[in-house]
Amino acid sequence: LENPTKPQSQSHTKIVKTDSEEPEPGMSKPARRHQCSYCGKCFKRLGNLKRHGLVHTGEKPYHCSQCGKCFSRSGHLKKHERIHTGEKPFYCSQCGKCFSRSGHLKKHERIHTVEKPFYCSQCGKRFSQSGHLKNHERRHTGEKPYHCSQCGKCFTQSGDLKKHERIHTGEKPFYCSQCGKRFSQSRDLKNHERRHTGEKPFYCSQCGKHFSQSGDLKNHERRHTGEKPYHCSRWEKPYHCSQCGKGCNDLGKLKRHERIHTGEKPYHCSHCGKRFNDLGKVKRHERIHTGEKPYHCSHCGKCFNQLGTLKQHKVIHTGENRYRCSQCGKGFNDLGKLKRHERIHTGEKPYHCSQCEKMYSEKGHLKAHEKIHTGEKPYQCSQCGKCFTWAGYLKKHERIHKGEKPYHCSQCGKCFSGEGDLKRHERIHTGEKPYHCSRCVKCFNQLGALKQHERIHTGEKPYHCSQCGKSQDQ
Repeated sequence: LENPTKPQSQSHTKIVKTDSEEPEPGMSKPARRHQCSYCGKCFKRLGNLKRHGLVHTGEKPYHCSQCGKCFSRSGHLKKHERIHTGEKPFYCSQCGKCFSRSGHLKKHERIHTVEKPFYCSQCGKRFSQSGHLKNHERRHTGEKPYHCSQCGKCFTQSGDLKKHERIHTGEKPFYCSQCGKRFSQSRDLKNHERRHTGEKPFYCSQCGKHFSQSGDLKNHERRHTGEKPYHCSRWEKPYHCSQCGKGCNDLGKLKRHERIHTGEKPYHCSHCGKRFNDLGKVKRHERIHTGEKPYHCSHCGKCFNQLGTLKQHKVIHTGENRYRCSQCGKGFNDLGKLKRHERIHTGEKPYHCSQCEKMYSEKGHLKAHEKIHTGEKPYQCSQCGKCFTWAGYLKKHERIHKGEKPYHCSQCGKCFSGEGDLKRHERIHTGEKPYHCSRCVKCFNQLGALKQHERIHTGEKPYHCSQCGKSQDQ
């Protein structure tokens, strides 16, 4: 009786065997006996043929118990499982660094041996990895083989495409273990983590000052070298706005600028739906909802939600007033504040309301005014539910509930809940009367008092008695 054959695997691959197991004439090794019925490739062992057959059938019998991902080979599964276990069995004998794959170790070892076997036929530059060479060669050819399916933008590297696609998907796979904040790119996470650790790995070779960001170090080093790499010249700003002719040195900056003309606002706040024309603006806005204040003062520990606000605050400690008004000599710690102040002298009001044509000297005043037309009051008191058009008004209101009066008069010690209230009070001591009547040059220390006085000249009587209809100017 013949021995019963083993049942065949459930795989769709058909195994073809030769009749003889003897070596072929002139050969010292047995002939390959197992042939793939799909492509004709031959194998010495049945197991090798079965593994090969999975290429044609697409079968993936090996499953990861952690995430359910499937693989066609057990070896591939083992490599994948190291992602979950964190196992790194391959280590470098030179520096001790560990890796989860032997291939990664081999690539790393070329750092120590300085071996660069791959070179560019165009410029002769050498590389330690073939992938780096391929990426480099695309600079010469201009090839961008990776396309975004959402917007059609092309990239030279697959990694750059993956990073870009997260803009559309909103995916943020990298998160901070300290505060839980998520990021779309690993480098952004690393930069963020230094805020918690206080690590400053970049230091100046001239004065020894340390920085947490390499960009901050480069900016600092220019103080020593006197280098000024950014020049305002038409040739260095190749991108020009078709609407107003403004030049930009970067295509992205031009696109952001053009949104001023088109009114396009592609970025919206996930909390309140407010739209913005710049990604940075929406991030700064969202901190209003989250309460995040990532910028810390190294002098007093006070926290801020914007970097610019922190820089302005630091001048309080240094006492520095670098910018001075040429008209009255008043000093300012911020260039923007000086420019706003100078409009008092020039009378310039560059911000116009599209609804009523009213003009303002400051952009913030225009925004506050526009809310009169829209009726928008996005800032709500958590205590009584009262709504306000401006965040500053809400803060001032909240002090009523808290009983907080942080502004003190240096003359008499009287306390106030608002900075404006304190300034108005201080005029009692100084005798300052900044509001002048254009009819009779009489001066007042309060704006309300001036308006009330002007009604003497105009004859305006805006207050009416509901009983008899008589009008009064007060």
